[in-house]
Amino acid sequence: MTDDLLPIGELSRRTGLAVSAIRYYEQRGLIFARRTAGNQRRFRRSDIRRLSFVLIAQRLGLGLAEIEAELAQLPQNRVPNVMDWQQIARSLRKEIDGRIGMLNRARGKLDECIGCGCLSLQKCQLYNRGDSAGAAGPGPRFVLG
Repeated sequence: MTDDLLPIGELSRRTGLAVSAIRYYEQRGLIFARRTAGNQRRFRRSDIRRLSFVLIAQRLGLGLAEIEAELAQLPQNRVPNVMDWQQIARSLRKEIDGRIGMLNRARGKLDECIGCGCLSLQKCQLYNRGDSAGAAGPGPRFVLG
């Protein structure tokens, strides 16, 4: 075994993921195992970064399909380099900025009106006179825009 390959237990220890989760991500094609002569899984050290990306992206609210699409941009025949990861960062920046904007709007409206649910008929006359939010479409228009 070379220093560049890790057994699944070591990958689990380094990422904090259960071995079963690593196998699941392997099955989904997010990481790829090499097999030893004894048919044991070995992973590239760079898979620590791939799995860390998965954990962060999930925490940011991205779905597995979105994460798979982003990781599919990385090369499979070599270890991804800085430029490869920067390309993913650029593509996610717009999505993350949109989510930050929505979170900021939601935080600002929580004390006022979710827009419109309607939380208070008295406040509704202040924030949504004549049901202007309803004319803009269904759902919480003040937050979703």
